[in-house]
Amino acid sequence: MNTANTLVKNQTETILSLPQQLKQHLPLSPQLTAQVVEHRQVIQNILAGKDQRLLVITGPCSIHDEASALDYAKKLKQLQTQVADQIFLVMRAYIEKPRTTVGWKGFLYDPNLDGSSDMQLGLERSRALYLNILEMGLPIASEVLSPMATVYFDDLLAWGAIGARTSESQIHREISSHMPYSIGFKNGTDGSIQIALDAIQSASKPHQFLGMSQSGLPCMIHSAGNPQAHLILRGSNNGPNYQLADIEKIKAQHAAELPALVIDCSHGNSSKNPLLQPQVLHTIVTERLKTNVRGVMLESHLIDGNQKISTEMQYGQSVTDGCLGWEKTEQLLLEVAHTLASTCLKRSA
Repeated sequence: MNTANTLVKNQTETILSLPQQLKQHLPLSPQLTAQVVEHRQVIQNILAGKDQRLLVITGPCSIHDEASALDYAKKLKQLQTQVADQIFLVMRAYIEKPRTTVGWKGFLYDPNLDGSSDMQLGLERSRALYLNILEMGLPIASEVLSPMATVYFDDLLAWGAIGARTSESQIHREISSHMPYSIGFKNGTDGSIQIALDAIQSASKPHQFLGMSQSGLPCMIHSAGNPQAHLILRGSNNGPNYQLADIEKIKAQHAAELPALVIDCSHGNSSKNPLLQPQVLHTIVTERLKTNVRGVMLESHLIDGNQKISTEMQYGQSVTDGCLGWEKTEQLLLEVAHTLASTCLKRSA
C-alpha cells in the first residue's frame, strides 16, 4: 500500500471566501469604522490609566445563535447608559472555542451545531452578527485563536484575548503584535504568570512572520508591535489569583513593573462556578485602589448555567462553560457602578 497516496485520499479541502471578498460582501461602513476606532482608543486609555472607568468585558462563553446574542447585546446597550460614568462595557462575542481534546469548536466552524462544519456559512454569519452588534453601538471582544481567522474580522474587534493554552505560542504572540486593538494574555492553566509576561514582551515588539494577506495569498507580515498588550489573571487549576494578596505576591516575584491588569472572574478564579463571579467581582472592586486593576471579564448569558448541544435547547443558555444569567449580571454591574461612584467621591473628598 502506498502510504502517501492513502493520506492524500483521506484529505478533503473546501475553498472559502477570501478575506477581502467577505469584507466586500459584508462591509464596515465609514460611520462604524470611526466607532470601532473610538472604542479601541477608549480601551487603550483605560488600560493606560488615562480613563479611570472599569473596563468590563461581558457576554456568553461562546456565541451559538444570533438571536440570543442580539437579545443580550440589546440589554447590554441599555445597561451601558446607566453605568457609563463608572464602567465601559464591551460585549464578549467569542466565535472560536479551544478544546482540551475534541468537541464543538465554535460558531465560526460549525454554525449549525450539527457537525456539518460549514465554515463558509460560519464566516458569513459571524461577520454579519458582529456588524449587527456594532450597529447597536457596542464594542466587541473575542479570543484570537486561529491566526488565519483574524484577517476576516480584524476591522471589527475592539479588544482581544489570548487564552491560557496559547499564551506560550510564538504564532499567537506574533499575530498579536500585528492586531490593531489591545490584546490581553492569560496566565497558564498551571498558574504560571511568566508565560503571559513573556508573551506580552514579545507581542509588544515588531516581528516579521508568515501570514495571509487580504487577498488570501501567503505573505510576510511586518508588524509594529502591540503597545497595549496586557495581563489577564484567570486563576489556575490550583486556585484563584484575583485577590490583593495574590497580586502583591505576583508583583514581588516579578521585579519589573507589571503591565495593565485585567481579571477574568470565571475559570480558576470562580472555581468554574459561574454563580461565584459576583463574589469575585465585588472583591476586585473593593480592593481596586490598591491593586489598580483596569478591567474584568465575565461569562454571562440570558440564562444561568449551561447545557449540552441537542435538538431541544433552552434559549439563551450557554452550550460551553456555564454563565451568569442576565438578571444577576445586570444587578451585579449596577451594584459595582454604585460602589465605584462612592469610592470616587470618597477619594475626591
